[in-house]
Amino acid sequence: MTLAGLGGRATIDQILPSVGAAMGAPGFTNSLMLPEAARYVVFLVDGLGLELLREHADAAPFLSSLTNVDDVVCGVPSTTATSLTSLGTGLPAGQHGMVGYTSRVPGSGQRLNSLKWDQPVDPLIWQPHRTVLEQMQDAGIAASSVNDATFADSGLTLCSQRGVPFHGISSIWERLDVVLEVIESSPRAMTYAYESRLDHTGHGKGCASEEWRTMLTTIDTELADLREELPRDTVLLVTADHGMIDLPKANRFDVDSSPTLLDDVTLLAGEARFRHVYTRSGAALDVAARWQAELGDRALVRTQDGIEDWFGPITADVRGRIGDVVVAALGDFAVFSSREFGIEFKMTGFHGSVSEAELRIPVLVAP
Repeated sequence: MTLAGLGGRATIDQILPSVGAAMGAPGFTNSLMLPEAARYVVFLVDGLGLELLREHADAAPFLSSLTNVDDVVCGVPSTTATSLTSLGTGLPAGQHGMVGYTSRVPGSGQRLNSLKWDQPVDPLIWQPHRTVLEQMQDAGIAASSVNDATFADSGLTLCSQRGVPFHGISSIWERLDVVLEVIESSPRAMTYAYESRLDHTGHGKGCASEEWRTMLTTIDTELADLREELPRDTVLLVTADHGMIDLPKANRFDVDSSPTLLDDVTLLAGEARFRHVYTRSGAALDVAARWQAELGDRALVRTQDGIEDWFGPITADVRGRIGDVVVAALGDFAVFSSREFGIEFKMTGFHGSVSEAELRIPVLVAP
């Protein structure tokens, strides 16, 4: 792949349609060539990039033993809200509209945090498309979601997993029991489950830390136990929403230290590795030129002209959510704002941009 686009590679939005086709549901295409099965569990480990898994294979013997559908990427930006909605809808970001961790609400000038859902925006209007889980249910598959109970009515859940039973859990131990219960409840069942601890550890301690490796081993053991308990006609598919890299403090560029970059800028959003920059009308080209001159080869700076290679086809209602200028950090560099996003300086691990380490995700099949 070139860093300018995804180059026609398989993407996360193809996973659930491929599962549906592998289960015999009409209207889906098995583009990932997944094995046919009566039941599927799709288990997403937040932050488990393929490059990280391969680098730390000794810490995850079960996952490392599985067959991988190679060369699948999460999409751009490589961040949780975008990827989970792509997974759940079978659509790229330019269509489903979850274009980043934070993004502008057109017409209001406010910034929506897609995990906290901190603006008065109706998720069903923000993301109007039916989920793949709903479509599976229409085809006679008992589709469901198993996740932390606190996420039951979140904006992100409603955008990415709505329309099917949500089974809220309060502990890791409960998750095993609930997944088994719902997958055994029907001879033709599919459930989605989510794991967040690896991503949290990476953000806090770094993905090169011993704490991260220890958490990877813990999750690997839990997934091996799940595979052992699942009915034999069930395929366990393990994937992720993005990878991660650690950023040295020396490569953290604070845009507030270079105020001329903010001339004609009305709002910043996104995250450190992938910034949405919203500009005064007609100023996008000038702003992009100033940012590229300042950042040089440390980032790709693009206007909205031609960014479909990242976001896919962009609908009219989604275009206003994307930055008039977008900044994808390269190498181990990122763009911070001490005034707007000071908490990011406290983090060690990051994602969001277009490096292989952030984009490549596992699609591991345990039949």
